Amino acid sequence: MRTLVVLLALGLSLAAGPADAGKRRPAAPKDGFARQSDILAWIQGYRAKRDARALPRAVRAMSRHGLFRDPDAAGLYIGFLAGVIADNQTEAETLIAGLFPMPPMEQVILIRAIAYSGLPEWKLLLGRFAERMPARIVLIKRYVDGKLKVLRELPLDASPAVIDAHWGYYYATGSYQPLQRIIQALSWSNEKSDVEKLTIASMAKWTLATNAQREKDVLDLLKLELAHQPKPIAQQLRQIIEAAETFETGRIRKEALAAIEDLKRRGPTKSKWNWARIGQTALALLCVGAGVTGHQEVAVPCVLTGAVSEAALKFWGDP
Repeated sequence: MRTLVVLLALGLSLAAGPADAGKRRPAAPKDGFARQSDILAWIQGYRAKRDARALPRAVRAMSRHGLFRDPDAAGLYIGFLAGVIADNQTEAETLIAGLFPMPPMEQVILIRAIAYSGLPEWKLLLGRFAERMPARIVLIKRYVDGKLKVLRELPLDASPAVIDAHWGYYYATGSYQPLQRIIQALSWSNEKSDVEKLTIASMAKWTLATNAQREKDVLDLLKLELAHQPKPIAQQLRQIIEAAETFETGRIRKEALAAIEDLKRRGPTKSKWNWARIGQTALALLCVGAGVTGHQEVAVPCVLTGAVSEAALKFWGDP
């Protein structure tokens, strides 16, 4: 429980009530995103309507809820924004323009999203909006010059946020490419010495299972990939498919946590990750390990990400 308290204090705080109960509460926003869970539900259901016109409203709500406060922990939202931009190539410039004005710190999110979009003209788009982001010229130049990697180039074990970004891109586009990259992380499922690679593999396995349980398209892809993956990955895919079809993803979560904790006990403690800024999918596993009950008032600020479906919530509190 101490771990959970520390993690929450590092940036995912519960929304506090007013100090004086007698004061009138501010009016709830009328943009349809009064709660963080509203944003996540919209992201998960985006492909049904693909209403990109709602993106500026959603992005402002994300900002209001503090979801852009730490760019290194906003992988889901960066990936989703990148996917929407990619999926609206002919309107991309107009779509991006509608997101301004944007605070300089949050412009990092937009710059990464444009670079991660994978559009042939993404460098040109960054150049066109550089004047609106003078405080971020150095960052823009590093992406344009190739000194910073785009999403398809990022190593999957660079940070748990990379897995989140791939899920965000999938939610926006329905493209199988980000899922196929996530599947590659399953090759580390039996890792015996690198706790970070094992953690990434565990996240990949759990999020693939929970999403396959909820989305037939994900389940169909996993079945298709069985015939094209090497034996170690195919073995993991069979376990994921079985868990999704029998609604036993909780077992995958428990096995993943046990394997990670066992390797942490036996392995080295040195880590290249900054665990205070790791991305929300990793926090999901840590919060589960701390005994999150699945009650929404606790789960939303702690673990609710697009990489973990609403359907998975009921499993988090299972004994």
